[in-house]
Amino acid sequence: MAIRVAQVGTGNAGSLTLRQLITDERFDLVAVGVSAADKVGRDAGELAGLDVVTGVTATLGLDETIAAAPDCVVYCAMGDTRPVEATKDVCRLLEAGIDVVGSAPGTLQYPWGTMPDQVIDKVEAAARAGDASVYITGVDPGFASDLIPLALASTCQRVERITCFELADYATYDGAEVMFDLMGFGKPLTETPRLFLPGVLGFAWGTAIRMMAAGLGIEVEEIVEHWEAEPAPESYDIAAGRIEEGTIAALKFSISGLVGGKPVIVVEHVTRTRDDLRPDWARPSAGGGAYRVEITGEPSYTVDIVPSSEHGDHNHAAIVAACGRIVNSIPDVLAAPAGIRTTLDLPLPTGRGTFVGQRP
Repeated sequence: MAIRVAQVGTGNAGSLTLRQLITDERFDLVAVGVSAADKVGRDAGELAGLDVVTGVTATLGLDETIAAAPDCVVYCAMGDTRPVEATKDVCRLLEAGIDVVGSAPGTLQYPWGTMPDQVIDKVEAAARAGDASVYITGVDPGFASDLIPLALASTCQRVERITCFELADYATYDGAEVMFDLMGFGKPLTETPRLFLPGVLGFAWGTAIRMMAAGLGIEVEEIVEHWEAEPAPESYDIAAGRIEEGTIAALKFSISGLVGGKPVIVVEHVTRTRDDLRPDWARPSAGGGAYRVEITGEPSYTVDIVPSSEHGDHNHAAIVAACGRIVNSIPDVLAAPAGIRTTLDLPLPTGRGTFVGQRP
């Protein structure tokens, strides 16, 4: 019997998870919840960019989604700029007895040591009340900074350090809220973007740092943040808007988990809006973007994951990968005990249910 599912949020990620929920025979789409009034009443197929009519139309908020009684909600509403609201939404769904998988709020990927205990307790209480579970994931933070490095570490006789990189040209990424409001692209170098206010990087990526540490059986003593920016040499346009000369055009930032006073688990991002900016910073091995895992140990590894897609470039492909990880986790999350679930709790994912055979 197909799993009854609902989608909440139909933006960059939500439209792609919705596409799989419609086309994957494992699932029966029963509701779509949105926050934009202009999407209300539109068919799920249209919102997913598919040439199909599903008969499921978008409704405002969570009320009708909950009333549809899905087994699981795929929650992809914006969480980066509204973490409190996203957490409240998840609690409401859990209390209603609905399992949740999704991309937000990101801190629920591994909240211990990052989220306040009272917030964690509220989420766990909601899960117990509804006998439901929640699993939040993505790319980075997500499988590129938990599943893949820990899988590689499992082959090592000795691990000294793990570094996970995102190396990407964001010129084609059209998420203006994230690009300009959160990361600060197009802002004066004298301003500190919201992402780089003290503690924000550690809050956002501390989940990945601490999850990798838990997987290795060690405890991070301190998290250290670093960021630097490069100005635009001239004015130019990108998909999300305009970058004026002299404003932020490239960013390099890192989050380091210290053990014994030394960086042992590190996440580093190099984000450009033009390929020629800061050639001395780390670069992807191919195309416009890659996720790199470096392990220093025995053996040591350097592994580049280069996503691609028939429907878009590396930025689109990375979002597709995150969405596939989210949707494909649904059966395991439904089978899991109530509560906050993480990659460390779930069975090894194998892509079961995704094989379609070769095209003619």
